[in-house]
Amino acid sequence: MSFSQHYHDEESRRKWQNPEKILEQIGVKEGHTLIDVGCGEGFFSMAAARIVGPSGKVIGIDINERAVRDLQERSKEENLTNASFEVLSAEDAKVCEGCADFVFFGIDLHDFDDPQKVLQNARGMLKSSGKLVDLDWKKKIMRKGPPVWMRLRVDEAAELIEGAGFRIESISDSGKMHYMIIARHK
Repeated sequence: MSFSQHYHDEESRRKWQNPEKILEQIGVKEGHTLIDVGCGEGFFSMAAARIVGPSGKVIGIDINERAVRDLQERSKEENLTNASFEVLSAEDAKVCEGCADFVFFGIDLHDFDDPQKVLQNARGMLKSSGKLVDLDWKKKIMRKGPPVWMRLRVDEAAELIEGAGFRIESISDSGKMHYMIIARHK
């Protein structure tokens, strides 16, 4: 995927989802560290890197080598020295111990082979005061997103998150197509 093709896709997605607004709503600020698990093509990672500024840090992880390579190039082009991207499966990802203010799942918790393991890894990467954020597709038929059978109902996602040692802080709608769960260490 070329940069221009990516940009077009991002432009289209911005019509129904605003990453800066979502990140602001969850409390991402200058100086924070955010880990974007399953960052894909950086829709949330790049926005987060701009928000946290040079005193913050964003680490994006994804299994898609091409997407990660493209993100590395884009972050250099934009001089976002606070962003790094790694090719890792979420099940193997533990890029730090207790370093993150946020571990963010941007519409992808349903994609992982072992979401419980992924959430346990996230717990290890979060500071004791940090937040886990799961933004995901509502389990209903719609034109966008994965097939309904792949999606997690809100209660299923909440159960997985609690099972990994988190306490649910809030559950809310995030537009017509998504829900957001915010959780902290128990």
